[in-house]
Amino acid sequence: MSKIPLTLVGAELLRNELHHLKTVERPAVIMAISEARAQGDLSENAEYDAAKEKQSFVEGRIVELESKLGSAQIIDPKTLNANGRCVFGSTVVMEDVNTGDVVTYQIVGDDEANIKHRKISISSPIARALIGKSTGDIAEVQAPGGIREYEVVEVQYV
Repeated sequence: MSKIPLTLVGAELLRNELHHLKTVERPAVIMAISEARAQGDLSENAEYDAAKEKQSFVEGRIVELESKLGSAQIIDPKTLNANGRCVFGSTVVMEDVNTGDVVTYQIVGDDEANIKHRKISISSPIARALIGKSTGDIAEVQAPGGIREYEVVEVQYV
C-alpha cells in the first residue's frame, strides 16, 4: 500500500471527521433505521430506504478515512529542511511573470486541498511545476489558456 502524504493539520481534520462520523452520524443513522422499521412494511418505506442509503455512505466514508489515516505519511512543514526548495508542505510565494500578480499557496495532500484557503494539491499542475524549485526559479504551468510562468519569490516551511 502506498503512503498518502498529509500535513499535521490535514491529518487532524481527517481524524476529527472520523470521530464525528463514529460518534454522531453512525448513532443517528442507527436510530433513524430503528424508527423507520417501527413503522411496519419495509417494502414501501421511504424513510427506511433513505436511512439505509445514509448508513451505506457513512460506513463507506469511515472505511475510507480509516484506510487513509492508516497509510498516511504525516509531515510537519515546520520540521522540513529542504534548503529553500519547494516540497510537500511548503508554502510558496510566487509572482505571475506576465501580470505581476503575487499569490501564496501551500502544497498539501489531495484531501486537504482547498483553493479558497490557498492550499493546492500535490497532484495539481501548479504544485507539480513548483516541486524542486527554489527562490528565483521560474515554474512553467500548463494552464487551459496556455503556458503560464511563475517566479518563486519565497519558500516557507510553516
